[in-house]
Amino acid sequence: MNYILKNIPERTVKPRQKGLTMVMDKGLSLRQVEDFLDVAGVHTDIVKLGWSTSFVTPNLKEKLKIYRDAGIPVYFGGTLFEAFIIRGQFDDYRKVLEDFGMQYVEVSDGSIEIPHEEKCEYIHKLSQQVTVISEVGSKDEKKIFAPYKWIKLMKAEIEAGAWKVIAEAREGGNVGIYRDSGEVRQGLVDEILTQIPEETIIWEAPQKAQQVWFIELIGANVNLGNIAPAEVIPLETIRLGLRGDTFNHFLKFD
Repeated sequence: MNYILKNIPERTVKPRQKGLTMVMDKGLSLRQVEDFLDVAGVHTDIVKLGWSTSFVTPNLKEKLKIYRDAGIPVYFGGTLFEAFIIRGQFDDYRKVLEDFGMQYVEVSDGSIEIPHEEKCEYIHKLSQQVTVISEVGSKDEKKIFAPYKWIKLMKAEIEAGAWKVIAEAREGGNVGIYRDSGEVRQGLVDEILTQIPEETIIWEAPQKAQQVWFIELIGANVNLGNIAPAEVIPLETIRLGLRGDTFNHFLKFD
């Protein structure tokens, strides 16, 4: 930090197990990645190349190298995994991970239906090769899971070998753990937290109000995902109580 302020919540240090900021890169250029990391790399824990954007991204290997040289893990979005699976190309997908030197992977079923035992088997197999982040929840706003099902799915995927589980919200933050208005399904989140350790969950929270809600509920070191590159610095100020939205939340005076 650039100067001293009292009564600032303590943040975990990188490499973190909790308090993660997962950033979504939807197609940054090489120069944009360099500029982003120059400003916000210190506050970024992991980067997702959104959905299947890596398939059409120019200079992909060069881009991955920039992230890695900065010490930022990066992975392909779960929709790419689904695109390979629905085409019967799981072995090809594993080869892609190897060819591009990927150390993390996202396993999801938000766009296709995969029997859950089969999904867990993919998680198990991939966990022998890379660190797995699995995503629970559908991208279809009409599919609303009961809390017990979220818990059951998350538990099974953690047991199968997932390092973290993502609570689905899409890039817009209007499905899954949110209503179509972007409002948090508070009862759902509360129920999940009775059974799943909060440090194991990455809550997709692209909207500022959603970020504020989770920080006020869980604290400065909640795992948040699908953060836009330009929102990393603003998010860090929210985590530290240095933006109006959480200004009074962490203040404790004797």
